[in-house]
Amino acid sequence: MIIDDPAVKAEMVAVFAAYEAALVGNDVARLDSLFWSDARVIRYGVSENLYGAAEIAAFRAARPGAGLARVLSRTVITTFGSDFATTATLFHRAPGQVGRQMQTWVRMADGWRVVAAHVSVIDG
Repeated sequence: MIIDDPAVKAEMVAVFAAYEAALVGNDVARLDSLFWSDARVIRYGVSENLYGAAEIAAFRAARPGAGLARVLSRTVITTFGSDFATTATLFHRAPGQVGRQMQTWVRMADGWRVVAAHVSVIDG
């Protein structure tokens, strides 16, 4: 297995950037499209545990669209072979707090999709 194949890594860097743009721009349709549309997808958030694409979509639809800007740091994207990747980043919105985001991505027939995600916030 090739870890961090340059072509695959470039794809994931672009997909991660598209995800981030959709997130801070509150592009709910794009965010939904980047998550696996399946009952087995999971997203653990700061104050919610979401199981399945329907719960994740409902959360996104109800989430306020303002105040989503953030600064990323220490982003690590690792690819394993051509169809599996992980992303991890710290994000900063509020003074004194550090957000953490980890995602597991799999290349599906229709493109890269998040199959598991975790978001948490700790004191900085």
